[in-house]
Amino acid sequence: MKNEQDEKNAALLSAAMRAIRLDRRLRTSEVARALDMPLRTYEHFEAGRGKMTYDKIVRFAQATNSDPVAILLTIPLKSPEFALRCADNKLMTILTIALGELNEELGNDIEFIEPGTLIGVFTRVVKDLTNHVANRDLFAETWLNEKSSKVDGARPAGARNWRFKP
Repeated sequence: MKNEQDEKNAALLSAAMRAIRLDRRLRTSEVARALDMPLRTYEHFEAGRGKMTYDKIVRFAQATNSDPVAILLTIPLKSPEFALRCADNKLMTILTIALGELNEELGNDIEFIEPGTLIGVFTRVVKDLTNHVANRDLFAETWLNEKSSKVDGARPAGARNWRFKP
């Protein structure tokens, strides 16, 4: 029997997996078949009532082409949306691979990396990624605004209330 915290964790994982499945436009029967599970067993699993194991989460991620590490991180982050946001770019799998390489490279010397250094490095990475996304979006919007006049009937990227009227 699950305690209250286990139920909360199962609900977070359940919400993440359901969001990913729906985003992928997959039916429960399709995912159940891909996981080689009876439909009802899969439905219990996705609802958070079945036994959650790392292996099952990895198999779900393979079946839905999503990020198993991001799914697991829905629990400490308390954000099922995080798993969906990382499903396509595999952010947490990539980070885990990079950390694995750091572990292989440094081995026991990892303990000599001071917390202040880690905070500084990861803060810079977060800022760099945030700036990258912001600049990418600005580039596309600027480009569309400048070029839309070349296409008859095109409107600038920020234009709204644009509907066909017969």
